[in-house]
Amino acid sequence: MTQIPRLLLPTLRDRMFQGKAIILLGARQTGKTSLVRRLIREWPDDSVFLNADRPEVRRQLGDASVAGLRQLAGNARVVVIDEAQRIKNIGLTLKLFTDELPQIQVVATGSSAFELANEINEPLTGRKWEYFLYPIAWSELVAATSAIEAREQLDTRLIYGMYPDIINQVGHEREVLLSLSGSYLYKDVFEFRGVRKPEMLWQLLQALALQLGAEVSYNELSQLLGVDKNTVSNYLDLLEKSYIVFRLMPLSRNLRNEISSNRKVYFYDNGIRNAVLENFTSPALRQDIGALWENFLVSERWKIRQYAGQHGKRYFWRTKAQQEIDYVEETDGQFRAWEFKWNPKAKARFPAAFTDAYHPLSSEVVTPDNFEAFLGI
Repeated sequence: MTQIPRLLLPTLRDRMFQGKAIILLGARQTGKTSLVRRLIREWPDDSVFLNADRPEVRRQLGDASVAGLRQLAGNARVVVIDEAQRIKNIGLTLKLFTDELPQIQVVATGSSAFELANEINEPLTGRKWEYFLYPIAWSELVAATSAIEAREQLDTRLIYGMYPDIINQVGHEREVLLSLSGSYLYKDVFEFRGVRKPEMLWQLLQALALQLGAEVSYNELSQLLGVDKNTVSNYLDLLEKSYIVFRLMPLSRNLRNEISSNRKVYFYDNGIRNAVLENFTSPALRQDIGALWENFLVSERWKIRQYAGQHGKRYFWRTKAQQEIDYVEETDGQFRAWEFKWNPKAKARFPAAFTDAYHPLSSEVVTPDNFEAFLGI
């Protein structure tokens, strides 16, 4: 099994013993547990790993006292709490660690943003470093193999995605992915108390998978699913907070006919999207290869920018006259624009209406021939 280096590891190391809790969030199976185990290898005799899937761990940490936490930690300098969202009052427990036991570095992981965010935000205000772990980034794959070997996998990654288990289970990608993308991955969403119609949530996910790369209208989705717009918006928010999909907003500031209401919705992982539709046809035979290519590039660009701490804004741009640009980034009021083409010979135009209004620093076309530069490699 390939040991894939994670870009977030050096950042976590740098944050150790600075008087704050370290919170690591992300979807299930992105490698959070493996990452924190690598992190604490530097303190092999001075760390405690607590798995909150175990009832006894939940009991000990649920209504903890300072004395109880001190006893639980023993002489350890590092305490890891895995799947922390399962613990009652986890925010107060983490606050006790940071305030009363400052000599101990506490690290908590969670796969559910619903419960954990509600529990920790107020108690840990000013007391935490919070990070997100995504499926494997392209640059991480390159580091684990080589640029040439990674490029040889491009078709496979477009279809089966970048989850660690998928990459490491060569020849069994379909089986592993279908298992991953079933109830296990969506468990946090379907069990959330705000989900009254799980079947409708699944239908929404399928509709989003079919509209990949296209603009999404809440009105159209509400008509398709037979529910009101607020329900669509709330359920889409749940899918975002479970790290399955994310939204891209339209850039609309200067031109009267710019699209401003619709959104684009992307999947954090191509494989999960294809598993929703149970479509694993090779890129050469797909009608939706352009959308898959776009999803891959936007999600990979997001990973690399997040890990690098580059938090500029990102958009798509389109006018009512059907002029469009696939992807735009804004940093400190300056814009850069990209068009994504699966066919390297395809021509792309950057409308004068856009360039005249936003004066982008650069306008580039990203194809399979040059995509590594777009992903920071």
